[in-house]
Amino acid sequence: MKLPELIATLGGLGRMRPAPGTIASLAALVTAWLLASLAGRGALLIAAIFATALGGWASELYARNKGEHDPSECVIDELAGQWIACAFAPLNPIAYAVAFVLFRLLDIFKPWPISALERLPGGLGIMADDCAAALVTALAIAVLAHASLV
Repeated sequence: MKLPELIATLGGLGRMRPAPGTIASLAALVTAWLLASLAGRGALLIAAIFATALGGWASELYARNKGEHDPSECVIDELAGQWIACAFAPLNPIAYAVAFVLFRLLDIFKPWPISALERLPGGLGIMADDCAAALVTALAIAVLAHASLV
């Protein structure tokens, strides 16, 4: 397995069926909790930004090699998005559960303008819609946390 494929598929996790994006998001949730617990939410956000940049590069090469716009096994975007969402969530199980569910719903149903970002070319398009879904999730989590609802 070449490096871009290893990164884009999260070591092959994206080949698991059914629902590889949901599986990757669950894995990302666990690693987000560990990162935030050990190093803080700021470190998690930095890791998410790094994963987004690295994911854009790897996804671009992987998708081009596959000859597809956004291969379903390319799940680095779910990791980056889930990490972004969790970086804004309080470190508690309820907040993380809400971040997971809301991020997955936005990623699956892709309401406008999130859906428009999918049309961007290459790795940028693969990553951008998930990052937008994550930012909407982060905003919702921040509002819920401010209101002491999570």
